[in-house]
Amino acid sequence: MAKDGTLLWTPSDDRIATSRLTAFSQQVAARTGLNVSDYAALHAFSIDDRETFWDMVWDFTGVVGDKGGRVLANDQMPGARFFPEGALNFAENLLAKAGPDDADALVFWGEDRVKTRMSWGQLRDLVSRLQQALKAAGVGKGDRVAGMLPNIPEAIAAMLAASSLGAV
Repeated sequence: MAKDGTLLWTPSDDRIATSRLTAFSQQVAARTGLNVSDYAALHAFSIDDRETFWDMVWDFTGVVGDKGGRVLANDQMPGARFFPEGALNFAENLLAKAGPDDADALVFWGEDRVKTRMSWGQLRDLVSRLQQALKAAGVGKGDRVAGMLPNIPEAIAAMLAASSLGAV
């Protein structure tokens, strides 16, 4: 919205009808019987029934992991804890949802004018090789990994490799 309050853009009816938010709202309506056909109603549902809302978000988005036995502990806001027994891996979720092998995953343009692109296939391969090297070096869940790396795509791959092993 512009400073004067005017809308800068409004999606078409077709775009709204085919959006992920609309699909999620339809799933909520089918499961709960609630009319959540507009954003305000969906927002109200997310506040009124936090546990069901977030349980459905986990399922709808296809999070890879274990939800655990409870969706919500301590329903007070602030202080609520969602999926307190849950476990997931950031790198696994990022790479599982990635695009086709030949699509760009990272586009890099360095200050020294170096330009490179890394596809999802190249990123997955590099993360796998780095993960294997870290694992061979004894890195595992709960370990801390530090590196002095420039701001390059390989730094992201190294973070994902460490994260995939449960290291921080």
